[in-house]
Amino acid sequence: MTPEELAGVREDLEAFAAELFDGFFRADQRRWGQAYVRGLLLDGRRKSVEPMAARLG
Repeated sequence: MTPEELAGVREDLEAFAAELFDGFFRADQRRWGQAYVRGLLLDGRRKSVEPMAARLG
């Protein structure tokens, strides 16, 4: 998925992630959970945290 495609579904993705991570106590855990899901969906061979963070900017 390209960043442009991801932007097109961002609202739905944020709603999904909010529901998925709603049980997390800390706000930073919920925020980073959403970033992790976005990173998994973006193009790129490596799906570990550091390469995904680099792609997310």
